[in-house]
Amino acid sequence: MRRRARKPILGVLVVVAIALASQRLGWFDEATSSSSIEELFRQRRSGQWVEGSGTVAKVLRDDTSGDKHQQWILRLASGHTLKFAHNIDLAPRIPDLNEGAAIRFRGRYEYNDKGGVIHWTHHDPRNRKTGGWIEHGGNRYE
Repeated sequence: MRRRARKPILGVLVVVAIALASQRLGWFDEATSSSSIEELFRQRRSGQWVEGSGTVAKVLRDDTSGDKHQQWILRLASGHTLKFAHNIDLAPRIPDLNEGAAIRFRGRYEYNDKGGVIHWTHHDPRNRKTGGWIEHGGNRYE
């Protein structure tokens, strides 16, 4: 009788292990909409995948220390602003990115007291999870 009881328990343990591994490795990361970014900011939460759109408020100089990042400030329709750090060692540089440009995005939100930072706007170089992207001028950069 005990042997039969072990099989369902083993099955449950396998399912739980797969669920935890997929969450940790980001296999099935669901993105939050841009309307929820303000909620992530209020809660001071980080590490969440987000998708949304906005307008470039300011183009910043590239960060060239370590991995190179193209940087800008994006204003959401709500007025909330985010800093973007787009890794141009892993994804193509976005040409002609100017103030007022409309973009759509998917990336990881990290809290900071200035509104937050979006990074991981590129493919996963290890192909373990769905990466991020930037859409601008009819092109997708990932």
